[in-house]
Amino acid sequence: MQISIHRRVLTWSLGALALGTALLLVGFYEVLSDEMGEVFADNLKQVALAVASHPEALEEQATETARRLSLQLPRIYEEYGDFEFVTAVWTRDGKLLHTSDPRARLPFLVRNGLSTVETYNKEATNRWHIYTVVLDDRIVQAAQRAEERELLARETANKLTLPILGLLVVVAGLLTFGLRRGLAPLSSAAADVAARSAETLHPIPLQTYPPELHPLVRATNDLMARLGQALILQRNFLADAAHELRTPITALRLQLQLLERATGEAQRQQALLDLRAGVERAQRLVEQLLQLSRLAPDAPKQVHRPVHLIGLARSVVTMFSARADDLGVDLGILESRARNDEPAPASAPTSTPRPATETEVVVRGDAQQLTILLSNLVDNALRHTPAGGRVDIGIEAREGRACLTVTDNGPGIPDSDRQRVFDRFYRGNSDSFSVGSGLGLAIVKAVCEQHGASIELTEAPPQGLRVTVCFPRA
Repeated sequence: MQISIHRRVLTWSLGALALGTALLLVGFYEVLSDEMGEVFADNLKQVALAVASHPEALEEQATETARRLSLQLPRIYEEYGDFEFVTAVWTRDGKLLHTSDPRARLPFLVRNGLSTVETYNKEATNRWHIYTVVLDDRIVQAAQRAEERELLARETANKLTLPILGLLVVVAGLLTFGLRRGLAPLSSAAADVAARSAETLHPIPLQTYPPELHPLVRATNDLMARLGQALILQRNFLADAAHELRTPITALRLQLQLLERATGEAQRQQALLDLRAGVERAQRLVEQLLQLSRLAPDAPKQVHRPVHLIGLARSVVTMFSARADDLGVDLGILESRARNDEPAPASAPTSTPRPATETEVVVRGDAQQLTILLSNLVDNALRHTPAGGRVDIGIEAREGRACLTVTDNGPGIPDSDRQRVFDRFYRGNSDSFSVGSGLGLAIVKAVCEQHGASIELTEAPPQGLRVTVCFPRA
């Protein structure tokens, strides 16, 4: 079960407050016990010195005088019960001259100052705080039971516990109220976000919220901006796809009608060939639309793994070798360890792929997407290369970056169109754009963005186009 921020903060705050109160009570009790111990120790000292300072208290018959002196205590202690002070006078050799309470059985001590001792009898064990004054011929003691002090400390602490607990309840109520008021802007921001829809993705104003919420509001505004852009791209893509699909479907319908109206075998065969070509064009367009949809910015990210570019290039060349044979185009692979600005010397057109050396160039990426990238580049090159021409795939290492090049000797692309050819369904005004759907380079651009790669279109001397894709450093 998910816990709200308000409840989570309140729980931790009240828990910390309760723990702090418990520690405060414990600390207060310890300090109170120490302070009361010092007070009572001073009282013991005063009683012992008072008995020792009266000569009559040193006589064997001075029991009543000693008892009277031991009772000279502040009246405030009477409120807490019988805080018994016991006095005793001894000779230097340990003979008890008198004691105010014979039942106490105080031990004989010969050391000046405060001591804590335990006495044992048949009924119980008592712990005593004793102050001893050693004179030339006598030893005077004043004692008090330890449990009397502890009882006073506990009773005093108990009287203060209720006010502290009441204060805890009041502080907890104020803390709850303060948290609700303090977290109100967060609830307001949540309401603002909930009020947004696909049609109203305008940003949330920052000035209406405290500075602590500005990073969250900025991130939300950025997310809504990206979402709005993605929705616009999606709508444009659907509109463009619907428009582009209308043309091949209309052409297929006309070709089907021509097939139905064909009177001779020759007309029927020609119409059938035209229909097959139209179906292939429509199929190619649908495949490219699916590829482009999988490369959308909001599509799930693929796991990038090491991909050997030479093996990738060989698989693509094998895939297109039959088509290159039919078109009379020489399709092969060129590879070099370092940058090579000029293509390899032309050889006689052949449909057999030229072998590459065994130098491996590895990039991190999605093998399927990289295959789509290279396939679209080769497909475009074959479409625009005349019979007897050549298409070269190059694998290079440029300053630590793996680069993939596709070079053809077709008509090329004018400088004015080299930026726009990456737009979806753009065909330009040149005759070289008369074939294709205008999606190949858009797909290539999307794959490059997925892999953080750069793409560049340049002229391939003496004539043609060179497409260079360079991947980031490994």
